[in-house]
Amino acid sequence: MLDDEQLTEDGIERTPLRTYAEKAYLDYSMYVILDRALPHIGDGLKPVQRRIVYAMSELGLNAAAKYKKSARTVGDVLGKFHPHGDSACYEAMVLMSQPFSYRYPLIDGQGNWGSPDDPKSFAAMRYTEARLARYAEVLLTELGQGTVDWGPNFDGTLEEPLVLPARLPNVLLNGASGIAVGMATDIPPHNAREVASACIRLLEEPKATIEQLCEHVKGPDFPTEAEIITPAEELLRIYRNGTGSVRLRARYEVENGDIVVTALPYQVSGSKVLEQIAAQMTAKKLPMVEDLRDESDHENPTRLVIVPRTNRVDGDALMTHLFATTDLERTYRVNLNMIGLDGRPKVKNLRDLLKEWLEFRTETVRRRLQFRLDKVLKRLHILDGLLIAFLNIDEVIAIIRHEDKPKDVLMARFDLTDTQAEAILDLRLRQLAKLEEIKIRGEQAELSAERDALEKTLGSKQRLKTLVKKEITADADTYGDERRSPIVERAAAQAMDQTALVPSEPTTVVLSKSGWVRAAKGHEIDPATLTYKSGDEFLAAAQGRTNQLAVFIDSTGRCYALPGHTFPSARGHGEPLTGRVTPPPGATFAGIMMGSEDDLYLLASDAGYGFVAKLGELQAQKKAGKAVLTIPRGAKVLAPAPISDLDNDRAVAISNEGRMLVFPVAELPALSKGKGNKIISVAAARVLERTEFVVAVAVVPDGEALTIYSGQRHFTLKPSDLDHYEGERGRRGNKLPRGFQRVERVTVGEK
Repeated sequence: MLDDEQLTEDGIERTPLRTYAEKAYLDYSMYVILDRALPHIGDGLKPVQRRIVYAMSELGLNAAAKYKKSARTVGDVLGKFHPHGDSACYEAMVLMSQPFSYRYPLIDGQGNWGSPDDPKSFAAMRYTEARLARYAEVLLTELGQGTVDWGPNFDGTLEEPLVLPARLPNVLLNGASGIAVGMATDIPPHNAREVASACIRLLEEPKATIEQLCEHVKGPDFPTEAEIITPAEELLRIYRNGTGSVRLRARYEVENGDIVVTALPYQVSGSKVLEQIAAQMTAKKLPMVEDLRDESDHENPTRLVIVPRTNRVDGDALMTHLFATTDLERTYRVNLNMIGLDGRPKVKNLRDLLKEWLEFRTETVRRRLQFRLDKVLKRLHILDGLLIAFLNIDEVIAIIRHEDKPKDVLMARFDLTDTQAEAILDLRLRQLAKLEEIKIRGEQAELSAERDALEKTLGSKQRLKTLVKKEITADADTYGDERRSPIVERAAAQAMDQTALVPSEPTTVVLSKSGWVRAAKGHEIDPATLTYKSGDEFLAAAQGRTNQLAVFIDSTGRCYALPGHTFPSARGHGEPLTGRVTPPPGATFAGIMMGSEDDLYLLASDAGYGFVAKLGELQAQKKAGKAVLTIPRGAKVLAPAPISDLDNDRAVAISNEGRMLVFPVAELPALSKGKGNKIISVAAARVLERTEFVVAVAVVPDGEALTIYSGQRHFTLKPSDLDHYEGERGRRGNKLPRGFQRVERVTVGEK
């Protein structure tokens, strides 16, 4: 590899690949930054936008002209100033014409120029017509008055303005967005009157702080009428640092119980918002909404109607949820990055931005006045010569008639300059009348007065500043309007809790031995009467409400929580629970719990250990679940038993040897996880051998009976009968009657 560029004998330049690549990428990045992506602080335009506006002015397409085909404009732009793709150029042109995209549109379009729902749905350029909007005068009025520098176009055959002489800070009024290499810009639009007021404040008080300027520029002002809900301190921080974010929220009203959205955030599609809400309704995550309608038309560009299910629905709470879960509320990045007067890109705070633009504007006005002064002085100079000619008209005519070189003779005879002599020679015979002398003297007087005024203004910084101030005020009155985006401080939107979004209806969740789950409406269903798949049967059921979680416990002591409204109907066989959760290999499901988070359950293993647990501490909505009950070696998990009154309920434990123990459930500890305390005495060694273990655990409320099932027979123990089996927790208990010592299951509450 060569260290430096070298020329070979045949004239080919040889450059190291690294050097070439670095230079090529640097050239590309500088082009993208300076000539494509970032706006100039002077006119707030990117090159393609500037060229479109200038080309349209050259075609005579001002606000009073007839519309011309957009293809004509695009052709002129590409052929004369911007040799790039026609679609990209036309898209830039469309953007400047859309009142929902530009705060102050620069182009007045006729035809299909897109809609707020789909800004890119505009017709092809061969169908649409355009002319400049009235606001474009702000950028073009002073263009031919020596106000800006000009440069050659891409092929050197024409000249184009390097920047337009903007009379207002368009870089803030219309904003800009773009991505360059290593940097980006996101300048939100602002209100013309507010920005003009801040400019005047800065002219009057050059040391005004950003806080003082923000008394005028309260925040961005978007084309749509959505609310800006960003706090004032954050807006001030944006203008102080030049970066930050702004949050917009849709506006809505309540009409006859319906919620009507009347304004959407900037660049948000109403149809997309309706799709987002409809998707939540389809997923049964929005039960309080019954219907959606889009009633937008020409008179009401935004009118989205949300129909609540009942008049008891809290509209504000519903909208707060929709703000958090749809595009009805959006955040917009702010990055005041632009090309300054020094030709360098930089992120500027509000004061630096306005100060630099005022420098640009002041220089533009100075150049305009100087240009006019030069023209006035030139005309006065010519008028002086013409007056001399009129005062000596006979001699002048004689010189012109008889001399071979009348110009030289005139200059020598009357001490005229070349310009004055040319003007005399260009006079027409009709201009030799006596009245012309009067006109010349009148024009001289007018121009002399104008010259004096121009020289006074140019010679005084204060007069120049006053003129700039007056012009900014006049333009703000002409082109400005009222703020569209109200600034309202509101709390951040929060999505509703999942349970709050689900209708609260009674449901019974049924679990089979094979681990299939389903849900039936109401609490009247008898799960044992349902049909099950071949080889499967009923295991457990729990009654609750659709907005509650169903908690399953497996044979390893892990708990899994699933929303109660998500299970399939009991009319079918349901779905395997393993499709929703991931239990350890070989684990089976042992029971189900349902209710409020404060409900209590007795969790136990057949080794005779257990504890009281609060349902809310078992609700782990993870596929892998949560380890809750520690199982001694060789033991199994028993079905959980609900507790209605911790102080009065009694715990019942029955072993496979026909022994039953009854004691107050309050004697068991309340834990969130663990092994628990001994419920009934069972030999650990015999548990491991599966020769002695607990077959059933139940909780009997005060005054309720307990029914014991043994084979085809069963018998019921009244509350007074249970007293016979009451003893201290951890004892072996008393023997059940003969014939009922092989207990299969127990039920509570049957007489």
